[in-house]
Amino acid sequence: MSENVTSHKQCLLPQIDLVAKVKYWLKEDTPSFDYGGYVVGDKQERAVLLCKSPGVLSGVPFFNTVFSELNCTVSWVYEEGTSLEPICNVAYIHGKAKDLLLGERVALNILTRSSGISTQCRNLSKIKLRKNWHGEVAGTRKTTPGFRIVEKYALLVGGLSTHRYDLSSMIMLKDNHIWSVGNVKSAVKKAREVCGFSTKIEVECRSVEEAKCAAAAGAEIVMLDNFAPCALHDAAREVKESFPYLIIEASGGITENNIEDFMGPNVDVISMGCLTQGYPVVDFSMKIMKEDKNPENPTVTNGVNSH
Repeated sequence: MSENVTSHKQCLLPQIDLVAKVKYWLKEDTPSFDYGGYVVGDKQERAVLLCKSPGVLSGVPFFNTVFSELNCTVSWVYEEGTSLEPICNVAYIHGKAKDLLLGERVALNILTRSSGISTQCRNLSKIKLRKNWHGEVAGTRKTTPGFRIVEKYALLVGGLSTHRYDLSSMIMLKDNHIWSVGNVKSAVKKAREVCGFSTKIEVECRSVEEAKCAAAAGAEIVMLDNFAPCALHDAAREVKESFPYLIIEASGGITENNIEDFMGPNVDVISMGCLTQGYPVVDFSMKIMKEDKNPENPTVTNGVNSH
């Protein structure tokens, strides 16, 4: 059993930001007093984290940080990224009863949502492998305000790409940018003036003509938006013939049920807003354990053994 299981992807999470986020979430949930905490007091307890629906374990660094801030320790049975089958004991948390309950809901809220995203992503990753497609499936910036770091992290644990993290990560010129400036060429030119050579420019395009114009103006990526699969592949092939090193992204109306139709030799990226919008969750719960007389054989009231 690992004392502090996290995937190597935790290195992507700035520790200062991680702690700041967790402190904010804890403060949000307990703005003044935890009246229930008074009831249970400072008694040292052991709790078990149960997984009650199938899914991919994700969000471990956030879970750990919640309880670290409350002077509790977490021992994991499974590594992050493991596919879990219910009902199973996933981790044990040790600490004062009031602190365990203070962190319970915040930690579970994070874990259920992160695991839900990673589970959905794992399914899509398997489709990509089965199709033997060369490209990347990515999330979008359609994230929950204040929760983006968890949702983007969960995409990676599930085996997909994050796309751009925020407006500062890459320049994406969408329809409103083009309409406001007047045309694709002018929009790309103005973007290049401020980003120089070090930042990629992507342009959302509604036609082959727009895509070629964007590429000719210096965009490295074009998004063929809301194209039906057949039209998408025809357009992508035509654009690639003129600009073979251009990255072509497909987006709009893509789901787990139809994603294979959008995978083709001239499509390099498929982006999906649904990965971080309206995603399912994995059911976890946390129970303080009732210890029997044998400390090596703890039990919980729902009958799930800890070993």
